[in-house]
Amino acid sequence: MTGELNEQQINNILTSQAIGRIACCDGMHPYIVPVTYSYDGHYIYGQSTEGQKMELMRQNPNVCFQVDISCNMDNWQSAVVFGQFEELKDETATRAREHLFSKVVPLMTSSVIHQHEHWEGGGHELSDEDRIKPLMFRIKVNEKSGRFEKR
Repeated sequence: MTGELNEQQINNILTSQAIGRIACCDGMHPYIVPVTYSYDGHYIYGQSTEGQKMELMRQNPNVCFQVDISCNMDNWQSAVVFGQFEELKDETATRAREHLFSKVVPLMTSSVIHQHEHWEGGGHELSDEDRIKPLMFRIKVNEKSGRFEKR
């Protein structure tokens, strides 16, 4: 049986997962990449560095975000979100980073991963020129849908 997910089922998928795919477009060519994220019911929060994804989202803030749960080819759920990209600064970025890390850091099981290394400016003694600055962003959820298959 295949069908559509209701809003609560879509929210459950978005809340329960930590990796999704964000799609953006320059007007001609779509670009899709996986990202770690957190969801608070209104926004999807992510962190990135400068690169193609950030450039494209700044040019065109209309994005699509997709998350799935798949047990096998006959048993899966998928949620799709359409929304608006917004780059975050200052206190809003700090709160977004805390929300994201409260979700993602507990999932990191490697003994070499330490939370302080993922905070802006943390981890290594680098000069300001050599330090890679993480950028925080969020996607305001405008529309969401979901599908499933279960046999």
